Formats: sequence, C-alpha cells, structure tokens
Amino acid sequence: QITVPLLHPGSETKMPFPEHLCGVLTGEKVLELFTYAKEKGFAIPAVNCVSSSSVNSVLEAAKKTNNPIIIQVSQGGGAFYCGKGIKDEGYKATIAGSIALAHHVRTVAPLYGIPIVIHSDHCAKKLLPWFDGMLEADEAYFKAHGEPLFGSHMLDLSEEPDPENIEICVKYFKRMAPMKIWLEMEIGITGGVEDGVDNSGVTKDKLYTSPEQVYAVYEALSPIAPYFSIAAAFGNVHGVYKPGNVKLSPELLGGHQEYAAGKTGKAKPLYLVFHGGSGSTPEEIKTAVCNGVVKMNIDTDTQWAYWDGLRVFEASKRGYLQGQIGNPEGPDKPNKSYYDPRKWLREAENSMVKRVELAFDELGAK
Repeated sequence: QITVPLLHPGSETKMPFPEHLCGVLTGEKVLELFTYAKEKGFAIPAVNCVSSSSVNSVLEAAKKTNNPIIIQVSQGGGAFYCGKGIKDEGYKATIAGSIALAHHVRTVAPLYGIPIVIHSDHCAKKLLPWFDGMLEADEAYFKAHGEPLFGSHMLDLSEEPDPENIEICVKYFKRMAPMKIWLEMEIGITGGVEDGVDNSGVTKDKLYTSPEQVYAVYEALSPIAPYFSIAAAFGNVHGVYKPGNVKLSPELLGGHQEYAAGKTGKAKPLYLVFHGGSGSTPEEIKTAVCNGVVKMNIDTDTQWAYWDGLRVFEASKRGYLQGQIGNPEGPDKPNKSYYDPRKWLREAENSMVKRVELAFDELGAK
C-alpha cells in the first residue's frame, strides 16, 4: 500500500463535511458520514465503475465539488475490470477485478482529499461466491491493516422470500460486524434490467415495500451492529425511462421512518438507499432525501454521459479519425494526437465528470 499525505481543500473552499472524514472510510467513519448526510439533508452518489478511467472521473467530480463519494463495483463491472479475456469460472475474474478496483481507489484516494467509500453493488443469491471472495480479501486486509479493504457491501436477496432474505443477511452481517463493514440490503424488488439481472417481469406490488417489511430487517440487524442500510422499493426501476412511465412514491419512505420510529422511540432511525433513479424528477429525489435516503445509485446516466463525451468528440473530429495519416488539413498530415486513447478517453471522462457534478447538486450535496 502506498502512503501519501492527505490533501485537504484550500481555504477558498469550505469543507461541507467533518474534516477528519477524509480518504477511504471504513467502520465508524462510514456510519458517521451517513449520519451526517441524514442530519444535514443530503445524499451521496454511488456510481458504478468498470475501469480506472471511470473511477478517476468520479473521484475528479467529487474533488471538484468538494464532496464525499461512493465508488461501487457490480459483478459484471468486476469481471470487466479484471479483463474480458479471463473466463469467469467460479467468479474468479469478478473477485479479482473487484479487489483490483478497491486497491486502485485506495492507492489514489489520498491525492483527492475527499471522503470515499468503496462499495460492492447488487449481489444476488447466485452471486454469493463473489461476496465470499471479497469478504476473504477484507479479512486478509483487516488482519494486515486493522480495517477491511472495502467499506461496504450489498446483498440483494430481494428475489428470495423475506425470511430467507433476512436470514442470509444476518448470517453475513455477523461475519462482517467484527470488521465494521457496512451492509446494504434490499427488500422489495427494483424493476427493470441491470447488469444482467432482469426484473422487468415482476408484479407491480413487489415494487413497493411495506413498513412492516422494512422494520423486520431493522429488528433483525440492529442487535448485531448499527452499520447497515436498507434499499426499500418504492416503484424503482433500473435503466432509463420516460417520466411518467414509472410511478415512484418516495413519500412511502417517510412512512417507513415513522413506523420504525414508533417501534424504537428514535426519530428517523433508518438509513435508506435509492436504487433505479434514472429519469427521476428533482422533486422525487428531494422527497426521498428528506425521508432519510443517504445514498443514491447512479449507473445508466453516467454510462450515457461517458459515451456521449466520446460521441461528440468523434463527430467533431471524424475527418481526423479515418486513418493514421491524412485529414482535412492535407493527405500527409498525421492524426496521432486525435486517436491517442488519452485524447478520446479524456473527452469521455470530462462528460462523466459533469454528470456526477449534476448528481451532487440534485442530491443536495452542495
């Protein structure tokens, strides 16, 4: 592990979060960050990354706006990060790629001077070998450094019956708790298609979680440790869609908080997560955040932004990208400065940076 002194924002920028929350966060610091977000009324974007380029783009946006960020990797993203030339037998490529992403973030994080949480995204029951592999890496890192490699993991067992979903979460949370790893779980199904998981055919009633379901999770996990959040469904759908095609009801999250508060005597006791937010209106996002959402997943919109940067560049420089030699300036003119990957990848990164900056604004993280 490379040790680099933490850089803090200059005096011209007021830090909008506790100053000691800087660099890669784990354990109590993740809990403190999410508590701070809930109390101050903002949520933190969690952006799916599939390469060092996308990781760096997200970190750049967070640094530019002086905000905390969550870098997350999916099963498919981990396999891609490892390299598509490796067969993913037993999820070995997925595990290796996810761990590689985490080490990349840890290596460069001190140079960005912002709070960063490294998180793994949706892990369905069939993907539990991937989860086990990451936990093994966490345990090895914890033994060597006194903290886990990742700060947070997600179990998405929402397709299973609620008792089985909760039972498996409890089993894993007991393993994670000694390392103080945050657990995100999902109850109620997020519709649509994401990273190879197709929930487009689920019945509409499963897209809305009840207060009783949410509290059952809280009741099972809170005796173990406080490091957990719940992705409760309120009509969410993965992917992009036209406004009005999906009925989001973020006001339901307020009902979950009230129900849990009545049971526990604690005001707004739940840490909630917003999945499937592409196409959401600013009002829907604001309502969700006001009701205790501290993390919002972003993937579809940043995928488009990354591509759009490249699309615009290619369209504007097409005449310089048809061969190594020869362009509108002359048949002998070289084109290396245009097709150099650092040129067009940077255009994609710049576009993604702007989209993540927008996410901070929409989530109230000014």
